[in-house]
Amino acid sequence: MAKDKTIYTCSECGGSSPKWLGKCPHCGAWNTLIESVAEAAAPAKNRFAALAPSAQLMPLAAIEAAEVARTPTGHEELDRVLGGGMVEGAVVLIGGDPGIGKSTLLLQALDALQRGGLRTLYVTGEESGAQVALRARRLGIEGSQVAVLAETSLESILATLEAERPAVAVIDSIQTVYSEQLSSAPGSVAQVRECAAHLTRFAKASGVDGSGGTAIVLVGHVTKEGALAGPRVLEHMVDTVLYFEGDTHSSFRLVRAIKNRFGAVNEIGVFAMTDKGLKGVSNPSAIFLSQHAEPVAGSCVMVTLEGTRPLLVEIQALVDGGGPSPRRLSVGLERDRLAMLLAVLHRHAGVACADQDVFVNAVGGVRISEPAADLAVMLAITSSLRGKPLPKGFLAFGEVGLAGEVRPAPRGQERLREAAKLGFSVAVVPKANAPKRRDAAFEGLTIHPVERVDEAMALVRSLGPG
Repeated sequence: MAKDKTIYTCSECGGSSPKWLGKCPHCGAWNTLIESVAEAAAPAKNRFAALAPSAQLMPLAAIEAAEVARTPTGHEELDRVLGGGMVEGAVVLIGGDPGIGKSTLLLQALDALQRGGLRTLYVTGEESGAQVALRARRLGIEGSQVAVLAETSLESILATLEAERPAVAVIDSIQTVYSEQLSSAPGSVAQVRECAAHLTRFAKASGVDGSGGTAIVLVGHVTKEGALAGPRVLEHMVDTVLYFEGDTHSSFRLVRAIKNRFGAVNEIGVFAMTDKGLKGVSNPSAIFLSQHAEPVAGSCVMVTLEGTRPLLVEIQALVDGGGPSPRRLSVGLERDRLAMLLAVLHRHAGVACADQDVFVNAVGGVRISEPAADLAVMLAITSSLRGKPLPKGFLAFGEVGLAGEVRPAPRGQERLREAAKLGFSVAVVPKANAPKRRDAAFEGLTIHPVERVDEAMALVRSLGPG
């Protein structure tokens, strides 16, 4: 019996090679070629049909562009990440670690949509229908009319979608779906790419005949590095990419939008895992702030922006004697930026930490990538080094340059309004972010504008602990 021919496919770009290579010849990625069975020589007819029916040539100004209608999912935090709700004919890809809560959240959302009068379909390839019903009972979902299909064959799933025409369909997960047109195993690069393309084609073509379009949600597995498994082309095919983040030992979960054709990117939704499923957190700033009875040294609060949402996050620093080879460690912030800020602190503010261990942490497990955290990090480090706490109700934000200047942060007025709303009383901000006129929204908040790092340090020393 002849041995099946094998090829090696890149998990990053989807390119193929007849033999294994350490480096992909197509995209240059290392150690990404995975062995799979070669496809059949004669592909099925019409396999690469267009995503939408062909139309006549028209100038851009003559094309009627209607606003996309959105359907709320029943979860405000999920709606925020999606840009306001589900869109007809949209394809959403959601990825996350095993057990993080993807299936739980989507089952809750489908139940809320079904109770709102929409037809919904939950396709499970990893569980049986009885297991899904058992999970629904644990979540307190009684009498739900969500249609459940335990199937992994792409052709059967497409036939069901065509017959039922649901408003929202969830495929859990895309790695378990296989097409009979390919001979490779489910979960391989070819199968994932082919099945996602067919499901995307169905979603885009639905609703063209006047009936309601079908929005499809694909659940994707993630690799050890945290990226979506399968080719990166999967992210380019869909309209929205969501990542489910959070520590399985914590009760809080973050859903982050990486790509969204119908809304803002980098939006986050905050959920709390309870015995009745995931519940949205209306005031997420409370998660990222520690509760101190009195001000403590090495702690500084800042306002960061996640998409359109301002969040108050506590930055903690610990400076201790480090000996001949001091350590620099940051959790939730960039390590290289910490080293740069320490150099600026020494050169332009006269605060030396060359022989000290410096540890910096963003409370609550949040990751801060924007440079607006620079000033808060430097003030927290100085507070810990001198053992003197910052004033009570104090916050700071602003980008710090290598010349020692404090640059403005984007949308500074929104940050200050959020701080004033939560009862903060003292703020050190870049001069360009200071309000130009009195505003009732800043009542009770004393704002100190600064232009340079040494000016900020001198100002904080004059304020003293509150």
